[in-house]
Amino acid sequence: MMIFINMLLVSIFMFIVGLMIFVSKHKHLLVVLLSLEFIVLGIFLEMMMVFNYVNFDMYMLMVFLVFSVCEGALGLSILVSMIRTHSNDYFQSFSMLW
Repeated sequence: MMIFINMLLVSIFMFIVGLMIFVSKHKHLLVVLLSLEFIVLGIFLEMMMVFNYVNFDMYMLMVFLVFSVCEGALGLSILVSMIRTHSNDYFQSFSMLW
């Protein structure tokens, strides 16, 4: 039981740290994408622990992983298109994509 509580605290800490990095002002898109992936990993760890504790089916975790991988691929494609068009990943040039 103590290991379960510790793992839940770790996942909540991962979520909060990722959220704080995401909310703070960063000028690079790559840092924001990495913080989003850190948030997703924290949520995944918490879902895995809770589903395992209540003996729930792990199928929902696979669906969550599929959506998080799609989100990561879309973020990387935006990053690559920004670097190809503007030769940097600054947020100041993000509004110039449209």
